[in-house]
Amino acid sequence: MKVCFFTLGCKVNQQETAAMINIFSQNGWEIATDREVSDVYIVNSCTVTLSGDKKSIQWIRRAKKQNPDAVVVLCGCMPQAFPDKATAVEEADIIIGSKGKGQVFDLVHKYMQDKCRIVDIQPHNDNDTFEELSEGEDTMHTRAFLKIQDGCNRSCAYCIIPKARGRVRSRSVESIVEQAQRLADLGHKEIVLTGVNISCYGQDIGINVCDVIEAVAAIENIHRIRFGSLELDLFTDDMLVRMSKVKKFCPHFHLSLQSGCDRTLKAMNRLYDTKLYTDMMNRLKELFDRPVFTTDIIVGFPGETEKDFIESVNYVQKCEFLKVHTFSFSPRKGTAAYEMTDQIPNDVKSERNRTMTFKSEQTRSRIMESFIGFEDTALLEQQLPDGNYTAYTSRYVPVTVKDSSHLKSGDIVNVKLVSVDGQRMTAEIVKEI
Repeated sequence: MKVCFFTLGCKVNQQETAAMINIFSQNGWEIATDREVSDVYIVNSCTVTLSGDKKSIQWIRRAKKQNPDAVVVLCGCMPQAFPDKATAVEEADIIIGSKGKGQVFDLVHKYMQDKCRIVDIQPHNDNDTFEELSEGEDTMHTRAFLKIQDGCNRSCAYCIIPKARGRVRSRSVESIVEQAQRLADLGHKEIVLTGVNISCYGQDIGINVCDVIEAVAAIENIHRIRFGSLELDLFTDDMLVRMSKVKKFCPHFHLSLQSGCDRTLKAMNRLYDTKLYTDMMNRLKELFDRPVFTTDIIVGFPGETEKDFIESVNYVQKCEFLKVHTFSFSPRKGTAAYEMTDQIPNDVKSERNRTMTFKSEQTRSRIMESFIGFEDTALLEQQLPDGNYTAYTSRYVPVTVKDSSHLKSGDIVNVKLVSVDGQRMTAEIVKEI
């Protein structure tokens, strides 16, 4: 039997898909690509933007055309946030939300026996606990993604995620360490700690994310630890100092900014301003050796004037992000921003997206050039036709490692960055670890 997965959205979704893949593999199923005719198709959806919903529905319909007799599963954030919209997708035989992904295999087996459509979207409640999934090797990545947290207690005006994911639930440190050790035993040398809002980790159990970093760093065969997206205003100075003392922690910070304009940040109900953001970045620069920053930006938020947008662009350039993921505001029913007046026309949002992206890429080129001559570690990932490998340094600078054909994916080497080649840098091996 063959099962094919299609995953949209964040690293949390990707990690949860990896867990579902593991469940099917353990039961003897073959994991198929989307080019193969499969017995089961599973869509792990994202609903952050309207385009995510559209892609999920399009893929479901394509799968059903590819094999009309296949079992098609729609799961994840879209059904959780918009159950009526999800159940209206007639081609989906099984529909569940962001809860209960560990039961997907059993639901597929039940459907195959009964041939009755299953809709089991379990509502979130305040008594929810972290859902432990049956995790094995992360075959989707060289770096292993380890989910430590779910849910978000914040009320950002644009965001549907609290509805889709519920309130903060934290995984126990003991469970995290056990899974990290399993991943290390399988050969993963870098662990990426992920969650819906990992900065909130531990709020429900009386600890914080530094406890996780320190515990995972104690595992001998793990060489690098990094975070997913962070909310800087949730970190105390004591937490930043603790992080800086963990040698295995990578000095790369994906800081969720969303706008570089204070007026827009307030309208978004973000709980910081650009001064606090700048102060926190400066503190990280004091504590870490040449830290690198990446971020997310929304353009075209309701009421964003041209002046506001220019202010945001200027601030983003000032911050010198290595990478800026720019999104045009997407109104989601059920959020405060959906009801706001002064919605920005789509053509204006598209133009602002292009401008922000262009300006950000100029900054990216300058930052990469500044790393010429710098030495760092690099984790080898994909082998190229010439035998060399693509890789990411500890600071998340993308590189091509020269003369690396004798090595293998997952190896870590010390490299010197020697030139910029488009979107990547070229690196020479200084020492093999």
